[in-house]
Amino acid sequence: MSSQDIAEKIKKSDREWREQLTPEQYRVARKHGTERAGTSPLNLEKRAGTFSCVCCGQPLFRSEAKYESGTGWPSFFAPINEHAIEEHVDRSLFMRRTETRCSRCDAHLGHVFPDGPRPTGLRYCMNGVALEFTPDDAA
Repeated sequence: MSSQDIAEKIKKSDREWREQLTPEQYRVARKHGTERAGTSPLNLEKRAGTFSCVCCGQPLFRSEAKYESGTGWPSFFAPINEHAIEEHVDRSLFMRRTETRCSRCDAHLGHVFPDGPRPTGLRYCMNGVALEFTPDDAA
């Protein structure tokens, strides 16, 4: 792993995040909230492209790893690379889950579960409001 593989951490004050993000983006990405299932337009996104962090723009997932999980949240079987996402133990809601965060800015993205499809068997269940989509044909 080279230093070029890992982007420098982004640190902003709470005020700066509030000014940059919508109230819903802030609630989910900075305060570890969850959007209501089925509300993200990214659930229906089928074009080829890249899903990036809404807070810092770091690429997180490619469309080739997206699949319909039936959960109501955008789901992926793998991140864009091994350094894009960090995992943390989440013991909220009286259960133990694995939280996913953007490795560059620590934005809360969602959770990863061991019930996904091949080839990884993982389901990265993401809050769509924490992601931005850029189609490959955008120029």
